[in-house]
Parts: sequence; structure tokens; C-alpha cells
Amino acid sequence: MNVPFVDLKLQYAPLKEQILAGIAKSLDGMQLFLGENVQALEKEFASFCGVEYGIGVSEGTSALTLLLRAMEIGPGDEVITVSHTFIATAEAILLTGAKPVFVEIDPVTYLMDVTKIESLITPQTRAILPVHLYGQTVDMDPLLDIARQHGLRVIEDCCQAHGAEYKGRKAGSMGDGGGFSFYFSKNLGAYGEGGFITTNNAEIARKVRMLRDHGSGARYHHDLVGFNARLDELQAVALRVKLPHLADWNASRRAHAERYHQLLQNLPAITPVVLPANQPVFHLYVIRTQHRDELQAYLKERGVFTGVHYPVPIHLQRAVEFLGYKPGSLPVTELVTSEILSLPMYAELTDEQIDYVVENIKKFVDEKELVAAH
Repeated sequence: MNVPFVDLKLQYAPLKEQILAGIAKSLDGMQLFLGENVQALEKEFASFCGVEYGIGVSEGTSALTLLLRAMEIGPGDEVITVSHTFIATAEAILLTGAKPVFVEIDPVTYLMDVTKIESLITPQTRAILPVHLYGQTVDMDPLLDIARQHGLRVIEDCCQAHGAEYKGRKAGSMGDGGGFSFYFSKNLGAYGEGGFITTNNAEIARKVRMLRDHGSGARYHHDLVGFNARLDELQAVALRVKLPHLADWNASRRAHAERYHQLLQNLPAITPVVLPANQPVFHLYVIRTQHRDELQAYLKERGVFTGVHYPVPIHLQRAVEFLGYKPGSLPVTELVTSEILSLPMYAELTDEQIDYVVENIKKFVDEKELVAAH
């Protein structure tokens, strides 16, 4: 059996005619510059997230960058975030001229360890940027309390958390703003690139709309130095077709995660731990094992494709050496990133495929034990 890490064709097939018809209609009208589909998606996804304002942008990195810029965060400022995330989280901070300050992750959830935030706050700290990694939200209430006490902004990185909930509140609705990615493999993905910003703050929304369009509020009148970061109209067509299915797709992911959990519970692999307040959407299903690289190679030989998200934490990346972090700076982060493995996860995954994945993990464990016994 072959089990891909993700299979986008299975999701596309039943939606193909509707998507192509929408694209054809858009091309017939040739309203491709922030047209009716972008405008409609902005209302629809904002409503889905439970926020007042939604702004479509070019991709997730721009979503975070524009939020930081709209909050006038820049040179001399510090933003507290995590090193265990895709580098775009830190890039967005650095692109404003601000400095990312990395806080440890929780050894159980692999999310931002909120209890360690206050020790990193300095007079230069302007914001906290929690990352809702793997489709589970950070413990937001204590984080928001800390932000209020210190007068800090909160920018949610929701790039892996489309529809994830914390105490009934959707990711992207709790801080000053949220940034989403519609990268093609996300729970809600475009056919290429796309991004989104959510906020309940009218002034932030106004600034972001200008910043995504060269700082312009009216054509050829530029009040800010901005970006070309508009969401493409044709991507909005596809996203609008897919959005009504997102809740069901997320429910399927949760069901798959539960099956994985039940089948893996007697094996020496650490399965994801979900915070009681959370309803995750399992963008990724991540296990942890000291034999990660061996297990990944073993599974690949048997047709099971996995991923590692992410093998090198940001603070140890060559691109940010100038920040001064060294090996050992964030021991929990460094240990976790050496042991995590993402198993196949997508809405269309079958029980038979999950069973096959787990059967081969069990065979690997049995063989390791047999070798150890000798």
C-alpha cells in the first residue's frame, strides 16, 4: 500500500467542475484586481473566524508582516515568539526591522510556554506572537492577561489553525489580529499561494488594506510605504468553493487523529496531547520518538511518506546567526525538534491507510526490540 503524506487530488476531484466554472466566470468578467471573489471571501472567512474584519493578502508571511507594520512595530522593538515554527514567523518580524525574542515551548504540547513569557519582557517589547502550531491553539487566556498587564499587542500566527478553537473562540479572533496562510497544503488551501488577516480593530484593518496595496487608500495616492501583497482573484474563487467544506474536513481530521491515537497508545511513541480548552484541527499529526530518522526511513521503504516540521529550530538557522543564539539556548525546543515526526494527515485519509501506517510503526518497534534483545 502507498500512503502519501498528503493527497491534494482527492480533495480537488469532487470540486473540480465548480472551481473551473468559477474561474471561467471570473476570467470572462476580467475583474481580477481585488474583485468580487476577494471581497466576498473577506466577508465569508471573517464570519467563519468570528471577527469583524477580514483582509485577503498574498500569503501568510505578508499577513504577519502587514499586521506588525499596521501596529507600527519596527526598528528597536522586540516581539516575543517561538523558535519551533516555520521561519516565516521570524521573517515577518525581521522584515519590519524588529527583533524576534524566542521563548521556550511547552514539552507536552510543543506550543509557546506561556509561563516563560514575562521573564523575557523588556522596555523594548512591543508584542507577543503566539503560533497555533499543528492546528492547536496556544493557551491564550493567560497570554492575553500578560499582554494587557504590560500593554503589549498580540498577533496570532494562525497559518496552521484554520477553524481551531480555544474555549469556543476561533483562532484569529482573540488577539489584536491574526495571520493565516492559504498555502496549498493547508486545511484551507489555495492552488498556489494566498493569505488572510483577521481583526476586530477598525484602524488595523484600514491600515492593512492600504499596506497590501502599496500604501494606497485611493488609486495613485499613497499615504504609506506599503507592499504589493494583494490576494489573487482566481485563488479567491477556489477558496470560496472550498470554505463551506472546511468544518467537515476538520472534523474528518479529528476523527483520523483519534484513530491514530487509539492504535498508537500501546506503542513507545508519544502522541499529540490536546489542551482541554482546545478543539484542534490537526493540520499535522505529530508523534515523537527517539528513533525518528530510522522510523521515517523504515516507513518510506514501505510506502508511507512522512514529514518533519521542523528539523532545525529558527534560532539555530544560519540566516539568524546575528541574533546570537547558540545550541543549548532553548533545550526543550532543541530536544523536541530532534524527535518529532509528522504522519500522513488529510481529510480524505482512509481507516485502512491509517491502519497500515500504524502496523508498520509496530513492526519497526518489534524489530528494534528484537535487535535490543540480542
